[in-house]
Amino acid sequence: MENATEFTKRLVELLRSERHAMVEFLLALAEFDRRGLWQQRGHTSLFSFLHRELKLSAGSAQLRKTAAELIQRHPAVEGALREGRLCLSSVCELAKVVTTDNCAEVLPRFFGLSSREAAAVAASIRPVENPPRREVVVPLRITVPAALPAEALRDAAPAPVALFHAHETPPVSPSAEPSASIPQAACVAVPVAKSSSVAWLDSDQARMHLTVSKAFLKKLDAARDALSHSMPGASRENVLEAALDLLIADRARRKGLTAKPQKTIRPSKPDHIPVHVRREVWARDGGRCTFLLASGERCGSTHRLELDHILPRACGGASTADNLRIRCRGHNLEEARRVFGEALVDAYAGTHLGGAAP
Repeated sequence: MENATEFTKRLVELLRSERHAMVEFLLALAEFDRRGLWQQRGHTSLFSFLHRELKLSAGSAQLRKTAAELIQRHPAVEGALREGRLCLSSVCELAKVVTTDNCAEVLPRFFGLSSREAAAVAASIRPVENPPRREVVVPLRITVPAALPAEALRDAAPAPVALFHAHETPPVSPSAEPSASIPQAACVAVPVAKSSSVAWLDSDQARMHLTVSKAFLKKLDAARDALSHSMPGASRENVLEAALDLLIADRARRKGLTAKPQKTIRPSKPDHIPVHVRREVWARDGGRCTFLLASGERCGSTHRLELDHILPRACGGASTADNLRIRCRGHNLEEARRVFGEALVDAYAGTHLGGAAP
């Protein structure tokens, strides 16, 4: 039976094969597009060929069309995709800002990014001109058939409200009448948008669309009233930011990451990790697992974190910041199995193998 290491190597090989196959498809698609063969198949565009004949979803078709065009203009994109440094989901954002002159500088900035992270980088390179700074609260309404039973209309849920921060769309009056062709009783308020979305405007500003309830808006207004003396004229953004600051500060306090940590170090057991050392390691590693994956990237997990000794305590390792690192429980166990052997570690799998997160 394959152990975890052998199975991981197999998965790495399969992932590498998947990337190579994807790039080979994109190269063939680029040649297909260059020769205009989609026209001979009776399609109006390469996108139509991918969507209608190859049965790809609209999103998948657009990603592959954009990637094929990028590979034709910038050969470096091919190597980045083949090595897994560039994600296919971020090519659309890359295409917005990359040129022949800046490719060598811009392309590496998109390595290892998700589509949302790539959108933020693209906005920092090419910001939105004159971004709006308005707040608009719009009730969400949708038309349903007039034949809807009266019981369904009577039992309909209360109208959700969408809070649009810095939105260009002018406010919609809640008292506005529906279209003349739609009976008033046929309009029922239901959610029609995603729960939240973020569109980056530049490196520091983003437009956020957030669907909230009336109760949330009441709490938000009450919080703004409570801050009217300390923060006169505060916007909803200011109120939410102040609330988030309090939440983050409370979480840091619970972890012992105070602004003025205790300097006095009390005597403790030899295997004890002092609190000030925990703080230093936690701040240095960013509160994420530092285990290096087969791709060369950090694990970055924030689940079940522990402090792991680089040189184990059993081998004389000290509980100092230089000899400690953050590991998630799974990678901590994997490292322990490598050092001490699987049989010994599995016999004590339920024990604590490293210091807890501060």
